Amino acid sequence: MTRRAWTTVIVLVFAALATIWGLRAFRARSTVDSERPSAPSASRTVRLFREPLAVPAFTFKDLDGRTHSSSEWSGKVVLMNFWATWCPPCRAEIPDLIALQNKYRDKLVIIGVSEDDGPVEAVKQFVADQKMNYMVAMSTPELRKIFRGVVALPTTFLLDLQGQVAQKHVGLLNPEDAEAEARVLAGLDTHASVERIENSDKVRLENAAQAKTIPGVDLSGLNEAERKTVVQALINDDCTCGCSLTVAECRLDDPGCPVSLPLAREIVKKHMAAR
Repeated sequence: MTRRAWTTVIVLVFAALATIWGLRAFRARSTVDSERPSAPSASRTVRLFREPLAVPAFTFKDLDGRTHSSSEWSGKVVLMNFWATWCPPCRAEIPDLIALQNKYRDKLVIIGVSEDDGPVEAVKQFVADQKMNYMVAMSTPELRKIFRGVVALPTTFLLDLQGQVAQKHVGLLNPEDAEAEARVLAGLDTHASVERIENSDKVRLENAAQAKTIPGVDLSGLNEAERKTVVQALINDDCTCGCSLTVAECRLDDPGCPVSLPLAREIVKKHMAAR
């Protein structure tokens, strides 16, 4: 082999070694970057409620029957995800929730609230098959009453460090938005652009509490204090038409609802009888 040929071989060998070294360095750097919390995005605007909605203390049982209290997650961001095994968009977002829980395990608690009507064992098997790494519980009347307005699945409530609802998403969760919101609420991103928006659920509840009249319900025979008591009773009871609203909210939102009307009239009738 000529000297020129040997020189060519040596150059090719060194080029190959340099390429291999470069690929290894790139892979190592990529691995480190994937494990590092995301850098704040100057182009992403985080939208949070102007007035977070207070949430009362609550308890529930996970799929294994262990009781948990909301006080366990004080000082952490909580993501309450209402879902079901039969819901295609719910299933589609599970890998994103798994990745989010892995990435922020010390700062974020994800709780999946299953709306399945079937046996718990079927949900447990589904959770195991999907390798879901976050807590899952079956939905209860208490949870539905606290987290109102679940009119479609999935629906996700994001709770701040004080346990207040700081954002709510209906439909398939955008993982980038959810991560950005969680980072801001957890104090991991202090440079993000934050836009404060109205909480429609809070506004609706406040409007119901201040309502002078309820469609289809006669409140004319009540004084101001009694009216407030009756309206609060209408707010405390849930409508059963499937709207996920209180009786008062449903009457205001849909005066033609044939389900909330008799419920509202019965509540007023009971109050009048107890006077």
